[in-house]
Amino acid sequence: MRMKNLALPVLAVLLFAVILVSLYLGKYRVALPEICQFAGWKILGLTGLAEEKRVLLANILLDIRLPRIMAAILIGASLSIAGAAFQALFINPLVSPGLLGVLAGASFGAALGMICSKSWLVVQFSTLIFGFAAVAVAMGIARMFRTHSIIMLVLGGIISGAFFTASLSIIKYTADPSNQLPAIVYWLMGNLSAVDGGTLWIVSLPMLLGIVTLICGGGRLNVMSMGEEEAKSLGINVGRVRLTVIFLATLISALTVVIGGMIGWVGLIIPHICRMIVGPDNRLLLPAAALTGAIYLLVVDDVSRLLFNFEIPTGIVTSLIGIPFFVLVLKNAHRGWK
Repeated sequence: MRMKNLALPVLAVLLFAVILVSLYLGKYRVALPEICQFAGWKILGLTGLAEEKRVLLANILLDIRLPRIMAAILIGASLSIAGAAFQALFINPLVSPGLLGVLAGASFGAALGMICSKSWLVVQFSTLIFGFAAVAVAMGIARMFRTHSIIMLVLGGIISGAFFTASLSIIKYTADPSNQLPAIVYWLMGNLSAVDGGTLWIVSLPMLLGIVTLICGGGRLNVMSMGEEEAKSLGINVGRVRLTVIFLATLISALTVVIGGMIGWVGLIIPHICRMIVGPDNRLLLPAAALTGAIYLLVVDDVSRLLFNFEIPTGIVTSLIGIPFFVLVLKNAHRGWK
């Protein structure tokens, strides 16, 4: 039990260390003493760096690297905690944030926005709207059969995801092959190279609120993971909790597509890793998933931008890591979820 209680502080310290290393790593090498001197000047007003050096470091560290680091942290934490919350809500270890079609809908919205407008704001707004639309379609299909069964909700998500995936194919087929199609394909690969600082600060507030609210609901998710009847007998409003979790997980998942495109598998593999570290208690699992997801995606992004002379889209790297891990999960799925 003591090791489980120490897991969160250790993960927090590890995240801080990875942030410092990520600030240091890059095509343009910045010495650690220079980073310390720059931090001393920026935070404490200490002198010691020439004006030209301060301007250069401010551009590299604050304008280029820091927004990308913050984007990786937000996306990794959001997808991981959304996956952990869905796994508890649907009582299934193979569930991911895209279960109800939110990622497929958001990707379709982004592609549609690129076709219809040159405004980046329109693309981002379309991404968010269609992410929610996909989940609304899934829930609407479940309601058509006048049942609150989780199975019907999952089937609705499968139908919704398939519909928006097919619609995305239509968009790509009709897109201009010279300009629009390459932009759509590149965006769907998932990449943090084009992170916009202004957009990042705007979406960070709802994402952080969603993450914190889900963490605070860990106790209710513990009860929900026991089954609907048991949760009702313990006084839990099952419908309200389910809608709240779905709304928050949809919000933060759709916003990850707004920031960095389609980045998959994070919400599936990170909750399993955290469950092996802290156990199934969602009061510990959810914050551990947020921290571990942030560390994981930050490391993956560092690898994707530094492994070769060219940059590999982050979504490709997460898929290459996630696929063999998913095979291991399937291998042990028959043993049940403990």
